[in-house]
Amino acid sequence: MTELRVSPWKRYGHDRLYVSLPDDTRVAWLDRKSGQLHVVLQDHRDAVLEVLAPYLTPQGSSAAAPRDPEQTAAQIPDEDLALRKPGHALKQKMVTEGMSRAGYMWRRVRGARSEDDSWRVGWEGERAVGAELQRLSRQGWRVLHSIPLPRHVDIDHLWMGPGGVFCINAKKHKDAKVWVGDDSVMIRGQSYPYVRRSRSEAKRATKALTRACGFTVEVQPLLVFVGIRELDIHSSLSGVRAIRERELAGLGARTGVLEGHQIDSIYEAARWGRTWVDA
Repeated sequence: MTELRVSPWKRYGHDRLYVSLPDDTRVAWLDRKSGQLHVVLQDHRDAVLEVLAPYLTPQGSSAAAPRDPEQTAAQIPDEDLALRKPGHALKQKMVTEGMSRAGYMWRRVRGARSEDDSWRVGWEGERAVGAELQRLSRQGWRVLHSIPLPRHVDIDHLWMGPGGVFCINAKKHKDAKVWVGDDSVMIRGQSYPYVRRSRSEAKRATKALTRACGFTVEVQPLLVFVGIRELDIHSSLSGVRAIRERELAGLGARTGVLEGHQIDSIYEAARWGRTWVDA
């Protein structure tokens, strides 16, 4: 069996044990407060459970059998965000807060618009971007959708891979000419706060993932426009990248920022709802 090394780590209020190979490759980590075990390299799972067995036994009862860390984690209310599909949050709004299908169709026939229209267009945009991101998984990228943040905010897509970590804001504006500057987006004479919101979401994601992973995770804000006719990016834009959905493939070809074990660690931390509770 490959010898594994267990290292304690306490920071930002966390108490963890990291399990690594002799070459410092991260294999797993255990949250000692919650009992949740994150196994990054599944081939080493049995060895991880063996080396962590002494730490999984209740204190003061050395004769007790080791607890199953996955069972312990299951007792803590949490959501696996990997089960969410693109547009999850908007779909829930349409189901729980939207009008009936008959009412929606009647308004469309009359030419009247409602909030349902905005939700539906947003949902279609997130689905289109989600499909493209999923296609790029063959290049070593992983993605999560509709990540909930406090104060009724959600990240449309969190995309991580060899080229880095991106917080994606997907926006569909069919056949529109879009102007993007440093603090605003102009579409058909109307200003939208997409740039400011993208910066804010990426900053919150950076903080949450750095705290959860135990190493610095730089999340870059990315605005992805779906179905537009023209994209005009002003030179004043900084700190946020704006592209069309078809340009995602170019970003997917980027490498050299993250290694495989880092991508796995970030994904495992990001997929659990508890990671984002204080974001």
